[in-house]
Amino acid sequence: MHSDVLVVARRDRLPHLECRGGIAARSTAPHTVHLVSAAATPLGGDVIAIRVIVEPGTRLRLHSVAATIALPGRASRASRAQLDLQVDGHLVVDLEPTVVAADAEHRTAVTVAIGDAGELHMRERIQIGRAGERQGFWSGSMHADARGRPLLRHRVEMGAGSLADDALAAPRACVSALHYPTIPATSGPETVLELAGGGALSTWQGEALPA
Repeated sequence: MHSDVLVVARRDRLPHLECRGGIAARSTAPHTVHLVSAAATPLGGDVIAIRVIVEPGTRLRLHSVAATIALPGRASRASRAQLDLQVDGHLVVDLEPTVVAADAEHRTAVTVAIGDAGELHMRERIQIGRAGERQGFWSGSMHADARGRPLLRHRVEMGAGSLADDALAAPRACVSALHYPTIPATSGPETVLELAGGGALSTWQGEALPA
């Protein structure tokens, strides 16, 4: 299944929404959109493409109503998700975690273009395996530019078959957050990397996502 979602935040209007496939988008409050699964996705072989455009002078918060469960399909174990963000206003992306079930392989790619007045706060949470499972695989990449210049090139792998996999102590959960142009105040266990082009990337890895 191929699922496409387009969300456009416009000045003085409700967000414009277009959806096709297994993911639906709903305006749930002013400047707020929630993603809803209309079918079981992603299964192996599925592709999810989400594009978000935030026009100048506008604000948008993008959430999801439940965790995403990546499952192997009958003919393939691999699924893909693409998130394309064009940010000329203020955007917060904070989706519920993605859980990669045993024997599933899920790859995500995030592309970000931040304009001169753009502000972005994006958090991504990944868990390898449901209770008692450790065999899933996840790969995530981020390609972010701000004001026409490179801001971040970032890639992480986790799970069975990843470069850092270890049967004894390899992490199975990851939280990463990109903040631009502000640098968040933090006192938690995450590592914060200030970026040369402004903003910061915070990361955390462990056995299971914090409650």
